Amino acid sequence: MDIDFPFRIDFRGRTALSEGDDHIRDLIEQVLFTMPGERVNRPDFGSGLMQQVFAPNGAECAATTQFLAQGALQQWLGDLICVEEVSVKSVEDVLHVTVSYEALRSKEHHIARFELEV
Repeated sequence: MDIDFPFRIDFRGRTALSEGDDHIRDLIEQVLFTMPGERVNRPDFGSGLMQQVFAPNGAECAATTQFLAQGALQQWLGDLICVEEVSVKSVEDVLHVTVSYEALRSKEHHIARFELEV
């Protein structure tokens, strides 16, 4: 059992917990949406995805975001997941990020979807 993300209090008045694959999805979200330099003791943690908010939206932005996300996920979560594919699509002012991965412990394939308004 691990602390749930985002941090919250559960119905019992205790720190909410998450298990297994839910926790891995939480970790993917943290890697994708943390800016490098944001964490004091891990200044290189994160993907730089949030920097794309200020970049012009288009195919180049989507490709850059895809490489940033896949590299960060492999670096920070490579011992928990095998990243199969990261796809980023830009539709108007929204980046749609889809991460296809295999959880190494359970050997199950998962797809996590996130959206970032730019």
